[in-house]
Amino acid sequence: MSDATNTTGRVATPRQALTAAVSGSFLEWYDFFLFGTAAGLIFPTLFFPNSSPTAGVIESFGTFAAGFLMRPVGAVLFGHFGDRIGRRRMLLITVTLMGGCTFLIGLLPTYNTIGALAPALLVLLRLIQGVGIGGEFGGGALVALENAPTGRRGIMGSIHQLGTPVGLLVSTGAFALVQLLPEPSLNSWGWRIPFLISGLFLFVALYIRRALPETETFQSDQTRQNRVPLLALIKNHPKNVLIAIGARMADAVTFNVINVFGIAFASTHLGMSKQAMLNGFVLASAVEIAVVPIVGLLSDRIGRRPIYMFGIVVCGVLGFAYFPALASGSVALAWLMIVLMLAIGTGCMFALQGTLFAEMFSTHTRYTGIGVAYQTSALIGGAPTPAIATALAAAFSQSYWPVAIYLGVICAISLVCLILAKETFRDSLTSDRATA
Repeated sequence: MSDATNTTGRVATPRQALTAAVSGSFLEWYDFFLFGTAAGLIFPTLFFPNSSPTAGVIESFGTFAAGFLMRPVGAVLFGHFGDRIGRRRMLLITVTLMGGCTFLIGLLPTYNTIGALAPALLVLLRLIQGVGIGGEFGGGALVALENAPTGRRGIMGSIHQLGTPVGLLVSTGAFALVQLLPEPSLNSWGWRIPFLISGLFLFVALYIRRALPETETFQSDQTRQNRVPLLALIKNHPKNVLIAIGARMADAVTFNVINVFGIAFASTHLGMSKQAMLNGFVLASAVEIAVVPIVGLLSDRIGRRPIYMFGIVVCGVLGFAYFPALASGSVALAWLMIVLMLAIGTGCMFALQGTLFAEMFSTHTRYTGIGVAYQTSALIGGAPTPAIATALAAAFSQSYWPVAIYLGVICAISLVCLILAKETFRDSLTSDRATA
């Protein structure tokens, strides 16, 4: 009996749906945060040893950005087939690409072993990983949302997003532990351990997803499928695509400013140790795990827009206080700012992104729509931000104020997008919903 026949007609319980969704979300963000942390702290030395310190960091952040180039490709590719033949089979492929590439990065020889081929292979694996990441978010979100009971999409979608703080917590914690090794051991084998652990997480995710039924909404929606979902998306939902892309920019840029760029900048120029910064993000991730479901519950009662807008304002305003707090030398103050910006600011945004974006699109364009909006914003806002921030700081004698202004402008753009968006928390996830 075929895989499709085994699952057709069955409906996942909310617990099954959430377990499958969170397993992929965790793997996605574990891989993402792990690579970002390594790009700021250790890849410049291992893969770009012949460059100056600043150039090495920028080149390393370039490998981090490379994965973003393929994320929209993955969003369109997996969205196309996810909207035509179903969500679940795509999700088996996406987790394999994500976890498999992270595991292989842990086996890569460094520049001192094979020369320029080492960073080339690093970029290649990052590009393939980007394809998988591009398809994961949309499909994972829909497994949770399209199986959600009435009036519970906010909490179901936010629990799916718990993979983000848990992934950050585990990846940052793992890197913080290996940072305790002597530098020769860290540079030779210690840095590989967190990447190799991804293979174990991949096995668990595949086991959980192997017999997952197709989502209830996709099975029950009998409207005609689009031959090319991307074209139908552009035709029917152009405004919502642009709004969703702009709305997510604040989250994408904030995280990469305070974490990927911030850890490297603070440890190099502000006197804050790498270990203190990593511990701050471990703490913030733990707080965020408690915040995210609360955000989801509130959104089911008062709507998505006001909570999302609050998160944008927090990030935009506190962005001007973040680096002065790090420069103060107070670890407690630095941790407080990290918690406020990550757990509260970005938490109020990313907890609702899957839900808000899903409610903007019809069933047979939804996988494509979520993926295109999410990954395009990641490409525009997330990918270049660490390099842009590094270049801005360097251009102004390592001043952090241009970086804070850059973050503030992006948050203002996202705020305008939310003002223009329609409230969606009472909308039905059916194909006859409004396209405006």
